[in-house]
Amino acid sequence: MKPLLFKLFAIFVVTAAFAAMLSAQANGGNRSKAMPFANGETLTYEGKISRIVRGIAVADMTFTLLQPSKTENYIVKGDARSKGTFLKLFRFSFSQQLQSTISNREFRILKTVKHDVQKDRVRDSEALFDYQQERVTYIETNPEEPMRPPRKIASEIEETTHDMISGIYSLRMLPLAVGKTFDLTISDSGLVYKIPVKVTAREQQKTILGNVWCLRVEPDVFGRNRLIEKEGSMIIWMTDDARKIPVRSQINSPVGRIEIKLKTAKNLK
Repeated sequence: MKPLLFKLFAIFVVTAAFAAMLSAQANGGNRSKAMPFANGETLTYEGKISRIVRGIAVADMTFTLLQPSKTENYIVKGDARSKGTFLKLFRFSFSQQLQSTISNREFRILKTVKHDVQKDRVRDSEALFDYQQERVTYIETNPEEPMRPPRKIASEIEETTHDMISGIYSLRMLPLAVGKTFDLTISDSGLVYKIPVKVTAREQQKTILGNVWCLRVEPDVFGRNRLIEKEGSMIIWMTDDARKIPVRSQINSPVGRIEIKLKTAKNLK
């Protein structure tokens, strides 16, 4: 139950990745159009869980995009941390720091570095994406046991692949519309998943940006051979404008309903 709860919060980092592969198809590899995000853009989210008590804030997540110059690759940093209430409710805490290096030409993932702490369990990992060999190689180590052999996973990948972070920004480059459906492939921790995604509605949401129209995106992450092999559902609302900012996510799971909302936004384009 506790590792599942951690994954449910971390999964928000993944949710927008499910439309990632389509970005290369939609743009035909041509990135001459203006990007929907600016250097230094920082988005911070707050996660709340409703189980016994409604809407208790238990986690914060921040994503920052950096590109020192137009000729350099993108660096996106992600940070997810549980709050003290999470520890009190579940006797469990977590933090996860990620750094993704994304090609400035094809906008596909090149490398993912992760530091993952789940209470007393600590892991460092690196995933390298080799498109000539069509393979991702994932290596995980325990920094507290340096003599212990690393855990290694290798899987085949497609021409354009994304990790949890790069998919968020790739999705924002798409011409999304109600009724569109996708069957996409993503990579997480060296494994590869096919995830169906559909855009189901255009709805108004109350956000820190005001009352804005959003597209309702539903990635099918629960079930057999999915990211979470349990029953559940997930929804993401993204602003229906050129920036496609994810402003809210709702996760219905065996441990309760989780609401994730945009709390602050800095350096928006």
